[in-house]
Amino acid sequence: MSFIVTENLVKHYRTGQAGVAALRGVSLSIPPGEFVAVMGPSGSGKSTLLSVLGALNTPTEGRYRVDGIDVYGLTPDRRADFRREYLGIVFQNFHLVPYLSLEENVMLPLTTKPMAGREKREMAENALDRVGLAGKGRRLPGQASGGEQERTAIARAVVNQPPLLLADEPTGSLDQTTGQQIMHLLRALGDDGMTIVMVTHNRDCAAYADRIVRVEDGQLVPAD
Repeated sequence: MSFIVTENLVKHYRTGQAGVAALRGVSLSIPPGEFVAVMGPSGSGKSTLLSVLGALNTPTEGRYRVDGIDVYGLTPDRRADFRREYLGIVFQNFHLVPYLSLEENVMLPLTTKPMAGREKREMAENALDRVGLAGKGRRLPGQASGGEQERTAIARAVVNQPPLLLADEPTGSLDQTTGQQIMHLLRALGDDGMTIVMVTHNRDCAAYADRIVRVEDGQLVPAD
């Protein structure tokens, strides 16, 4: 059974008088718990695909379903609920709030949850522990290394224990050793049953995935 299904996704962008087809009929099926790496040259459409999967970019045509939910058939409010309940997103540049501690950054997705502050803090502490940052939650982002900031971004993405994690070049700004540590962490999350879709240029990073999907000129092509 598939957890994620895309059917003939098309995405057009208008630039002046011209139109650009970023996605051209992308159909993809991902079972629950699979770790998929999406590769392709710059401008191929892989980042557009990730934004569609993140319920952030309405396709021009086609359907996208997660766990049987027609994501772009939802109202904007329900789509926001879907993102909170189903998705964790890791951005390449961390996107941490500089004046909040690492723990407070991790707590941000819990802001609207009807639970006590103590419970939210415990969830954030557990997420930081899961990514190897136990006891470091009171640091500010500026006091953390690049690898620690990326781990914090991953902790923030998984604090709600979402079934789907999307990662955009998660090692792109890290050195090789730190990048390998982050990939080991993502692999461990996948082994725990989380469905992961990761965009990467790096073949060594893609090798951690269960499957590689290649995008060229807005279409899926056989992986090398």
